[in-house]
Amino acid sequence: MCISNLLSFDSKLMKKKTIEFASHTGNLALMRNCVRDFLNGYPFSDRERLLMVLGVDEACTNIIRHAYKLRDDRFIALHMEESRRCIRMRLRDYGHQVEPHEMKGRTGNMLKPGGLGLFLIRTAFDGVDYVLKRHGTELVLTKNLE
Repeated sequence: MCISNLLSFDSKLMKKKTIEFASHTGNLALMRNCVRDFLNGYPFSDRERLLMVLGVDEACTNIIRHAYKLRDDRFIALHMEESRRCIRMRLRDYGHQVEPHEMKGRTGNMLKPGGLGLFLIRTAFDGVDYVLKRHGTELVLTKNLE
């Protein structure tokens, strides 16, 4: 399931990995393992790694729930890449689009169900950007290395 590539860039080895999987929740454990494996060797704390893995998992769950309306036969692509200054996770779906301003997250101190996923994603990553495509959405999650 994990496809790995190494690219040479200014005499520094840059890591890239791409995985594609069906939108079945049973695939999320394998996806989390691929994200954990990709993050090995980077100077993140255990807490930061855990939050990033959970953040990507939450984003995939949101894709399954909201973009694909719980259909388990659609595809999700996850591109993980290293640049000089950051790690970037790009999640691509081809489902129903939701405008970024319509996404209703909430703060972590509210005691009601729902909306914590976006809070978790924004806590785990330094940058969270939604790019609406002709078909579907690309979610770009960025974590700075410094």
